[in-house]
Amino acid sequence: MTEPELFRGLTLAWFALAPIVFLALLLITVPYGRYHHGGWGPSFGGTTGWIVMELPAVLSMPLVFALSGRAPTAPVIAFLAMWSVHYLHRAFVFPLRRRASLGPVPVVVALMGVVFNVANGYLNGRWLGHFSSGYGVEWLRDPRFLAGVAIFAAGMLANVHSDEVVLDLRKAGAGHAVPQRGLHRWLASPNYFGELLEWSGWALATWSLAGLAFAVWTFANLAPRARSHLRWYRSTFADYPASRKALVPFVW
Repeated sequence: MTEPELFRGLTLAWFALAPIVFLALLLITVPYGRYHHGGWGPSFGGTTGWIVMELPAVLSMPLVFALSGRAPTAPVIAFLAMWSVHYLHRAFVFPLRRRASLGPVPVVVALMGVVFNVANGYLNGRWLGHFSSGYGVEWLRDPRFLAGVAIFAAGMLANVHSDEVVLDLRKAGAGHAVPQRGLHRWLASPNYFGELLEWSGWALATWSLAGLAFAVWTFANLAPRARSHLRWYRSTFADYPASRKALVPFVW
């Protein structure tokens, strides 16, 4: 099998697997964090588990791009920066700041995360470094790039701020409590909404099937988790606002 055939096949398989994963996760709440329970084998501590899951994403996409040998243009430098800012935060800043409250992560779950991140890193890094027609400096003025970067930035802001709201509750000694600030006023999982915005913006800015596959997988992975969070909040707190949605404000 040639690499173009592998790349095309993996991209199509990634699209095909996403709805299967979505349906499976609607039925099975993966037991990490607040949902951790026995029966899934040995576990990492929360901080270690997060780093193990996310570190491959930090490394894989920039490394695959670098090995492709294509000189980075200004738009590609922007893409590499967007990717790196997100995953450096996810791999290190988030788990280290939340280390006192992160629940255990089963080793098998962490390894599934590694596979997911390596596959996405390969698809997006190889697209940018080899299979795309290249992004010349004129792409910086393209409406798709400008809108995509703006959506990504808005999503990153929503993601980080939503995590900060929860962290402030932990610092105040509230433990698990109902957040009342920012997008938490409308959503059970505004951090997931932010991440969905980020990778939707990425797909638009790169205008690629690899980017779109990543955005579709982000929804397939996070939407069921957001639904579980909404159920958990409603069952745990009798006064949880009935108007709050799981993932998308006023919609779902």
